[in-house]
Amino acid sequence: MLGKPVEHSLSPVLHGAAFRALGLDGWTYERVEMDGPGLPAFVDGLGPEWAGLSVTMPGKRAALEYADEVTPRAAAVGAANTLVRRESGWLADCTDVDGVTEALRIAGEYSPGPDDAAVVLGAGGTAAAAVVGLASLGVRTVRLVVRDPARATETVEAAQRAGLDVEVLRWAEADFGKLAAVSAVLVNTVPPDAVRPHLTELSGIACVLDVIYHPWPTALAEAVAERGGRLATGLDMLLHQAFGQSEYFTGRPAPRAEMRDALREATGGILSLPIG
Repeated sequence: MLGKPVEHSLSPVLHGAAFRALGLDGWTYERVEMDGPGLPAFVDGLGPEWAGLSVTMPGKRAALEYADEVTPRAAAVGAANTLVRRESGWLADCTDVDGVTEALRIAGEYSPGPDDAAVVLGAGGTAAAAVVGLASLGVRTVRLVVRDPARATETVEAAQRAGLDVEVLRWAEADFGKLAAVSAVLVNTVPPDAVRPHLTELSGIACVLDVIYHPWPTALAEAVAERGGRLATGLDMLLHQAFGQSEYFTGRPAPRAEMRDALREATGGILSLPIG
């Protein structure tokens, strides 16, 4: 796992559980503090025993640029969270898209309608993966609500590459009640305090993915639960993105139940984390 900071990452829990379940006794998965500029030299220095790398911020764009081959969805997101060794070089993918789609589909029980629109709060790296994931589920329109529209360029471009109609709204001017009325799904990527003034409106959206999971529960999660809404979480997203990574690294089906159980244990069982 490359990133900065990475000391609190739960990815070693997931991949360690996968290695144990698959009987890969000699395999290890470690955290390495690494920024984007340092990534190319680090990967250049890896020996043939390295099967792959997970990459978190701030190195996801550097991972995409470094790779010899890029999957279409990583290209659409404009970032990669996975580098895997191939005979021809390094392949970059973005399994964060799986994290979004499967969290919504399984935990959030989201089944898109033909004209569904989504609202995404924030426009950072997670938002870019979210819009590509929403497009792959069949959503056609997304509205990004951000503090500064000038900083939403990369997420807007990701949405456009994925074929979405996209509208950018300034947070201070957004009508959250109107947004809720026309949206089938919400993805929140901003801190809990930013959402708190709009809980009544936002919790009325039928399906919510709140990527913030520490501390848990968030005020948004509590509001959704009180209204009987469908909720997916950042832990669901973390779990489901790890399945694809595990299969890339090991070449074998991910031991999903064992990975889920390890994550539940590491997080005190705060969420059920369904795997379908």
